[in-house]
Amino acid sequence: MPRSVTRILVLCFLFISILAKSAAQADSKQIQQQALLTEITRMDSLLFQAFNSKDLNSLKKYFTTDLEIYQDNTGVRNYEEAMEVFAGLFKQDYTLTRELVKGSMEVYAVKDFGAIQSGAHRFCHIENGKPDCGTFKFMHVWQKTAAGWKIKRLITYDH
Repeated sequence: MPRSVTRILVLCFLFISILAKSAAQADSKQIQQQALLTEITRMDSLLFQAFNSKDLNSLKKYFTTDLEIYQDNTGVRNYEEAMEVFAGLFKQDYTLTRELVKGSMEVYAVKDFGAIQSGAHRFCHIENGKPDCGTFKFMHVWQKTAAGWKIKRLITYDH
C-alpha cells in the first residue's frame, strides 16, 4: 500500500476517533445534565410540598443556615428572618400555595458546588371567595452538602 494511502487511512482513523470521543463526551454531559435537572426538580417539589402544607420544620431542612434571600420588594433576609416570615405566613387564616410555572425551570451545574435553578412560580390564596394569584421569577442557588441539597441563596423578583 502506498505511503500516501496509509497516511490518509491513519488521518481518517484519527478523525473518526476524535468524533466518536466528542460524541461520547456530549452524551455523557447530556446524561449528567438530565440527572441534575431531575434531582433539582425533585428537590423543588419537596421544598414546596413542605411550604404548601405549612410544615415549617420540614421546610427548614431545605436551606443552609447561612441562607441569604434577596427579594426586590422586601430587601435582604438571612435564615432566621426568613424562618420568621415563613412562620408568620403559615399562621395566616388563608393558605398560600406555590406552583412552578410549567416549562419555566432551567437548571445549570455549578462545578464542585451544586446548581443554579431559575424559573417562574405562581403563588395563590383565596381572597373574597376568589383566587388571588401572582407569578414571579426566582433563582435558587443549591449547594450539595453532606446532608443533601440545600438552598444557599434565593433570589425572587418581578413582583
